[in-house]
Amino acid sequence: MPIQRALISVSDKTGIVDFARKLAEKGVEILSTGGTAKSLKDAGIKVVDVSEYTGFPEMMDGRVKTLHPKVHGGILAVRDNVEHRQQAEKSGIKMIDMVVINFYPFLQNPSIENIDIGGPSMVRSAAKNFQYVTIVTSPSDYQEIMQEMEKDGDTTLDTRKKLARKAFSATSTYDSAIEQFFREMTAEPELLKLHYEKVCSLRYGENPHQKAAFFRNPENTDANVTNSKVLHGKQLSFNNLVDGDSALELVKEFKEPTAVFVKHNNPCGVASGATIEEAFKKAYDVDPLSAFGCIIAVNREVNEKVVDYMKEKKMFVEMIIAPSYEAKALKRLMTRENLRILETGELKLDLLKTDIKKVAGGLLIQTKDTYELTHADLKVVSKKQPTPEELDSMLFATKVVKHVMSNAVVMAKNNVATGIGAGQMSRVDSVFIAGHKGGENIKGSVMSSDAFFPFPDAVEMAVKYGVTGIIHPGGSVNDDKVIEAADRLGISMVITGRRYFRH
Repeated sequence: MPIQRALISVSDKTGIVDFARKLAEKGVEILSTGGTAKSLKDAGIKVVDVSEYTGFPEMMDGRVKTLHPKVHGGILAVRDNVEHRQQAEKSGIKMIDMVVINFYPFLQNPSIENIDIGGPSMVRSAAKNFQYVTIVTSPSDYQEIMQEMEKDGDTTLDTRKKLARKAFSATSTYDSAIEQFFREMTAEPELLKLHYEKVCSLRYGENPHQKAAFFRNPENTDANVTNSKVLHGKQLSFNNLVDGDSALELVKEFKEPTAVFVKHNNPCGVASGATIEEAFKKAYDVDPLSAFGCIIAVNREVNEKVVDYMKEKKMFVEMIIAPSYEAKALKRLMTRENLRILETGELKLDLLKTDIKKVAGGLLIQTKDTYELTHADLKVVSKKQPTPEELDSMLFATKVVKHVMSNAVVMAKNNVATGIGAGQMSRVDSVFIAGHKGGENIKGSVMSSDAFFPFPDAVEMAVKYGVTGIIHPGGSVNDDKVIEAADRLGISMVITGRRYFRH
């Protein structure tokens, strides 16, 4: 049945005049309020004021204008229910077949007066009655709706269902922002607030027999994998997104040109340099074997020198992530059919401070670990004093170890990771892996551990590989024995008081 009457009341007036004019041309009667009514009238569109229709004036500075049975009855009436129709006719209620609403701009300007009451109420009423009523909450839907109405003056049931879902999403986001406003106002403890929008379905999950989808937090504006532009390549997989997130979050730790290579959610190469191509080469050389099929993140624009090196080494790469790409470099990378290319834009400061992990049947919520370790945090506990170069390398290694699965150690020198030991049940085994991987490159390196050493054995093993200094949080009942081992072995040792477990 053709749409006969529409109620329009919008804060964002983008495209509303053209939309209302087209509705009027189709014979749709338009009800409106306040500023919207004025805009439509000024454009020469015939409008019936809601207050004229209800016989009740707007009052209390516009706080009360649409909360009336003649409005909500017209929206909520079940059209093929005889009693509803009789009650509506008896009360002078006319059917409202379309509701076009967007809310007061609370999200842009949080304040008490910007808390919309009538708008969300009408949106919820219309969305509930989607069988008969078309609810429109976004200017982006105007054109599609008008095209659909060309046929018989109405929208399809499938469209009304989709618009209703979109409407309830809008009210949920709006209410969530208001709840956050009051949470901050009252300084209450953090409460869990989850609202995610589907980005896309994925081919499968971690394994081909698992189904998966990708969702994003609509309030998230950070430079991360979720907000990156996909410039080229196959559809992103579940594992691409997990590994890409690990690579990008690690490279964001560094201000100087840095490259990160990640495989199976652990870094296998990290290096900083004077230029991004220098950092890229050094990061690859850390563990070329593991770099096969890896994901790479850099914190500078990708240039042709980087592409030249990838070609020279015949590197097979699943995905590369960068703030930007030189035009020629991008063109060459796009000749690799299966390479996924992501562009983040400026790697600005993260605003999201919440880290979420799942367990079966529940979620764990914690604040994001954004603490940046500096020289002021370092306490030398050994007889041997670390050199300035060793201290810098210790800070570098600790930035990396934060992003390695526990138990974790990272060996480094001259802003290059020389050995990485990840995910072992014993810290000794992590040191063994890092030393085995690094080989001769370990000599002269420092080592960072994500947690304390329960016994001196891991320290003793690290020194055998050529480590000259160690940084760790401290806090073990055996700290004195560990420090004694450092002094006996002639290495420097620094304690930070900061643990960096990653599970």
